[in-house]
Amino acid sequence: MNRLQNKRALITGGTTGIGLATAKQFLAEGARLVVTGFNDDTLAQARQELGAEVHVLKIDAGDVQAQARLAQQVADVFGQLDVAFLNAGIGIFRPLEQWDEATFERLMAVNLKGPLFLMQALLPVFANPASVVLTASVVAHIGMPTSSVYAATKAGLASLARTLSGELITRGIRVNALSPGPVTTPIYGKLGMPPQELQQMADSILAQVPAQRFGTADEIAKAAVFLASDEASFSVGSELVLDGGMSAL
Repeated sequence: MNRLQNKRALITGGTTGIGLATAKQFLAEGARLVVTGFNDDTLAQARQELGAEVHVLKIDAGDVQAQARLAQQVADVFGQLDVAFLNAGIGIFRPLEQWDEATFERLMAVNLKGPLFLMQALLPVFANPASVVLTASVVAHIGMPTSSVYAATKAGLASLARTLSGELITRGIRVNALSPGPVTTPIYGKLGMPPQELQQMADSILAQVPAQRFGTADEIAKAAVFLASDEASFSVGSELVLDGGMSAL
């Protein structure tokens, strides 16, 4: 299909997991891409997998000044931007008594502050019409233990989809949120947990999913294509939840 034919798109956090799968789906649908990441190894791998026509940039998603530079780079490459999939994020899970200010600030910076200021920096670059998709999470709805700060950042993104839609729709900019449930991605391997604890966590999460499985990055990517495309032109300020029924319990 060609639902994104010739659309100029930005994907943050696009070198691994959901972001990389979405980059591949966008390419298959005809989009032109700028993709960001931060890890040198995954940046190199993404360049190899996505091909030379995709601009793969190293950006710290939590650095406000870096968001301004990224917006300028997008403008230099494309002139204007039709689609922004703001997917960059980190997952840190701790009981309340183990949080410290530095870790709190980093999680807030990458997951919430960065996307907000990137959208601000992109305002002069967005075409009319344009679509923004924010990666939120089902954890904002279910009260999952140890997810307090992470869930707060994702709830913030879902809120931004609603409030900024009301603010930006007159400019032709649609903002929607995509909220995955548990998905098989490399994020779990980045939590720093011993393998046994990680398996216990996965088993506990799986027990809460009526579909009795984790989702796949490709399933989330296909939903991102829909929200980015003109097929979703009447979707404004919405949150699309893909969680195998987890939030329905």
